[in-house]
Order: sequence, then structure tokens, then C-alpha cells
Amino acid sequence: MMEIPMADLTRQEIFAECHLCVVKVGTRVLTDESGRLDLHQLHHLVDEISNLHAKGVQVVLVSSGAVGAGMGCLGLEKRPENVASLQAVAAVGQSKLMHHYDFAFQAHHLQTAQVLLTADDLADRGRYLNVRNTLLRLLDLGTIPIVNENDTVAIDELVTHFGDNDRLAALVTNLVRAPLLVILSDVEGLYDGNPALPESALIPVIQQIDDQTFKMVCDQQSGLSRGGMMTKLEAAKMVTLAGENAIITSGKQKSILSRVFNSEPLGTLFLAQGKSLTPRKRWIGFSAQSKGEASLDSGASDAIVRCGRSLLSIGVRRVKGTFGKGDVITLVDSTGKAIARGLTNYTSDELQRIRGLSSREIIEVLGHVPYEEVVHRDNLLVLEPTGD
Repeated sequence: MMEIPMADLTRQEIFAECHLCVVKVGTRVLTDESGRLDLHQLHHLVDEISNLHAKGVQVVLVSSGAVGAGMGCLGLEKRPENVASLQAVAAVGQSKLMHHYDFAFQAHHLQTAQVLLTADDLADRGRYLNVRNTLLRLLDLGTIPIVNENDTVAIDELVTHFGDNDRLAALVTNLVRAPLLVILSDVEGLYDGNPALPESALIPVIQQIDDQTFKMVCDQQSGLSRGGMMTKLEAAKMVTLAGENAIITSGKQKSILSRVFNSEPLGTLFLAQGKSLTPRKRWIGFSAQSKGEASLDSGASDAIVRCGRSLLSIGVRRVKGTFGKGDVITLVDSTGKAIARGLTNYTSDELQRIRGLSSREIIEVLGHVPYEEVVHRDNLLVLEPTGD
């Protein structure tokens, strides 16, 4: 009996057990060289998603292409650089993009639902839950939710945008707790060097995304899209840290989704790190806006990352920002690298006063000890793999 390689076995298990996935399709997959929407490519994608749906796999589609579609409609050759023009082009393109999606899915007797989001929608806990409930209900109704950033109201200067649809797709994957994110790009996957060079090889499986993984990235800029391999890696890391899997592969290949779900060795598969996280921890770790920062000594950093401990005041060296009790703050190590995010039990003013102190010394400064921990482990998510 022929022995099945472990990587192939992993693929078979992941795709055989997947009944809900998020598919993200990039601008360069959906548009032609002139920047206009490629309707043949769009219909091919719809056929693929419809085939998955018929086999019992629920799909949330995160689609780029609104700006590209608008550029085609308006006869623009270059992506606008100022915010007002970019939003106007997106407004023109979004309606055209949804029209084509709706028409294509109707041929398969499937209904679509447009969901436009801004970063604030997922940063606020109440709105986050509302979006989650809406998406899950749409899936229950048998529709294909089509998600995009609401470019017509997202303002770059106010940092309320997602930055790219790769991150948005990762947030949506975590929002609905989908076990798989499929990123369809114009490249085959992650290479160990510049993909344009013949000596570079495609990496089939990444066990853990770390600093070395990011060093392999070689982005190729385009006038149409905001993302690149770096943002795709960041999205894959976000999903795998939440306990799910991700794959980056070429959306230009024929029958790509069918072949991926048939466990063909395509693209780069990123494996889940640990157990699937609760929706609350996903919100803390990835969706909520961080209101401040606590810099930790090496002992506290190791205790959090490697030992699964809570953060105590004695391990805090510096405090940055203004935040209140219950806000999300970022924990950074001595080099300034973000290692975790969590809900603080102390305000920034209180933490500034008790940093470096033991728990028994807090009462001498504040007059009471409301909490032993600055951030309890139950309200904390580690952002870095342990390497164990």
C-alpha cells in the first residue's frame, strides 16, 4: 500500500472536514491588464463557489475589485491617490461589481447579500456581534454573503480603514469562526525567494508563521491593488493564531477551488496554531482597537508567551497612551515587538503609578488592590508563536 505524505494527508483532512470557508479574491484576479472588470474571470469564480455550495460548503466571499471596476467604467488608467476620488470611483464600481455577481449567482439559483464594512464596525464589541449574527443568519438562509470594505466612507486619515481586503478577509474568517481562509491571488503562493526568479521554489506548507517567514516575502507593486504578499502573510498569521487554516494560491488557475478542495498540492497551506479560539478572544486579539501600550521586561514577556501567565504590574516597565479600565491594550517586549493584546484592569494613570511594583506594594500607592493582575490570562491573546 502506497504511503501518503504527511503534507498531503494534512490537506485531505483539512479540506474534507471544511464545511465553512471564507474566499478572498484580489483585484488583480478580477481585472484585466487595463484595469477593467474581467467578466469571464468573475463568472468562473462564481461557478467554482456555486459548486462548493452544492457540495455542502458554505462560503463567505470577500471581494476586491470595486475600485478596478469603477476605473474601467470611468475610463481611468491609474488608481486615484486622493481619498475623495478613490471613494467616488469605489462607489461607481461597487454597484457594478455587485450587479455582475448577483446576475452570475442567479444562474445557479443562489441569492447574494452585499455586506459593506468599516474597521469601526468590527472594533466596537456590540457592532462586531451584530455583524457576526447577520453573516451567520445569511449563511443559514443559503445566501452567498459578499463582503467588501465600505470604501465610500472609510477615511485613511482617521485610520478607520482595513488597509487591504486581505486583513478584512482574516477578520471575517475569525468573525464567523470559519476553519479555512482561501486567498486567491495573482501568484501561486509563498516562494522561498523572488517568485520572478527561476531558482525560487514554492513552499507547499508552512507549519508556523514567524519572523523568518516574513523575510521570504518579495512584493511586486501594482497600480490597482493595495495588498501584497506581506498583507497576505499577516492575514494568514491572524487566522492561524486563532486556530484555523489558511491557503494562498493563484486565482487565475482553472477550477482552482475545486482542485484545492480535492487536496491537490496547490499554493501554500498555513496550518492552524493550537485550538480554535472563542469569539471573545478573537475580538480582543484582532478586531478591537488598541487604546495603549505596556512595555514589559523579559521575565514578564516569557511568562506570557511561553508559560501562559497573566500580566502582573511588576513586569511593566513603560506605559504609553491614554486608556481606561476594560480597554484593549497591546503588550510589547523589550524590543518594542507586540507579543499580546488584552483587556486591562487598570487605567493608564493607575498603571503608570504601579508599574514595576509587586502586588503587595500596589495598596501603598493606590490605597487598595482592585486586581492582582493588570491583564488576566482569560482576557489576553498571545500574538507570537512560542516556537516550542
